[in-house]
Amino acid sequence: MTSSRLPGKPLLDAAGRPMLEHLVRRLKAVPSIDDIVLATTVNAADQPLVDLAAELGIKAFRGSEDDVMLRVIEAARSADADVIVEITGDCPVIDPEIIEQAIRMFKAHQADYVSNAVIRSYPDGMDVQVFALDTLIKSATMTDSALDHEHVTLHIRDNPEIFSQIHLVAPPEQTWPELGLTLDEKSDYVLLKNLIEHFDASNPLFSCLDAVRYLRANPDLLDLNRDVVRKGNT
Repeated sequence: MTSSRLPGKPLLDAAGRPMLEHLVRRLKAVPSIDDIVLATTVNAADQPLVDLAAELGIKAFRGSEDDVMLRVIEAARSADADVIVEITGDCPVIDPEIIEQAIRMFKAHQADYVSNAVIRSYPDGMDVQVFALDTLIKSATMTDSALDHEHVTLHIRDNPEIFSQIHLVAPPEQTWPELGLTLDEKSDYVLLKNLIEHFDASNPLFSCLDAVRYLRANPDLLDLNRDVVRKGNT
């Protein structure tokens, strides 16, 4: 809720629902996800998110504002999780099928870490990371870097000789890494609101490919957030 670039962004409305609800609806559509935990902070400003989580029937965990790695570990423990599927809260139109693919890749192989966010190919906003809780705990014990603890999996990603990794790449028809479908600034909200409301009545869980095709057919919409500068590691 205290985002410096877009305060209150999880509760911004699109098609009569807050952005966070759009994300949760998509997570509920992923077959392999057993439980959803909103990992927010102890900051009083985040109380509305905890209230919304209760309305949506998902769990909420409140932890450190700065040590996000610890917050994720404690949130996973609160749900007795052994595998974490980490989705950031600024990805309200993430494709459930992409999440499911990442989970299945993790289950099918012995890798410590599976993600589509390291090798940029999908639109920004389709990012998913899958890893065991034990892997994240191991990583946390190996680094005291504030940057590593702010960016949950940075230490894992930076040490492939320690943590085996699989990096998913988008098929050609969905490859568009320059496209920003993540909620960082007001102009992102305008684009995402347009996208959600275009599909909401007939296809509320529209796919990444649906979004790509719509925006290819309506290139003027790309001007809405073309100039947004994205931050680095998530």
